[in-house]
Amino acid sequence: MQIVLFGPPGAGKGTQAKFLSEEFNIPHISTGDILRENVKKGTALGMKAKSYMDKGELVPDQLLNDLVRSRLEEPDTKKGFLLDGYPRTIPQAKALDEIMDELNRKLDAVVNIDVGTNALVKRLSGRRVCRGCGAPYHIVMNPPKVADVCDACGGELYQRADDREEAIKNRLAVYTKQTQPVLDFYKKKGVLIDIDGDREIEEVKADVINALEEIA
Repeated sequence: MQIVLFGPPGAGKGTQAKFLSEEFNIPHISTGDILRENVKKGTALGMKAKSYMDKGELVPDQLLNDLVRSRLEEPDTKKGFLLDGYPRTIPQAKALDEIMDELNRKLDAVVNIDVGTNALVKRLSGRRVCRGCGAPYHIVMNPPKVADVCDACGGELYQRADDREEAIKNRLAVYTKQTQPVLDFYKKKGVLIDIDGDREIEEVKADVINALEEIA
């Protein structure tokens, strides 16, 4: 099973990625992990990527494409893979098509965990972090025993600037603008699966697995 996973910040994509990786016994591959691993190993591609990252610049598409190709050539992807964080643009999506052709493989599905803006704002704006030990909380899903006080160290809980409503809405607007053309690209190819992510985790998991098993 060869899958690309999409989902906006707060959609629970990481949780579903873990489930899918275990269910289908395939590696969860994120572009962030690929970059960090190549930099850590000091590969030629990793050192090229690091030169951009150290300057705070985006890694160019061609270099990112080469990193993804290299990762998909590794033995653990023979049964399939779950690709997360790539492709983010139409040129990257076309490059992935070329990579898959070169490897004589094809994408089985592009899974999009879809959650409305209001629900995402509610999820993300409820996050709190301890100033002392960094422990994460959520005022609804994982509240502290005493309001605004860390259970572990007694430190003050605060809301990060990027978890405030206006910042969240901006992040979501950027995500939508960036990814919608890519989702449309895969919809035309007939491989896009939209999943309602505004439900309990287990319900979303069951829907994703059922949808994938139908095409397996």
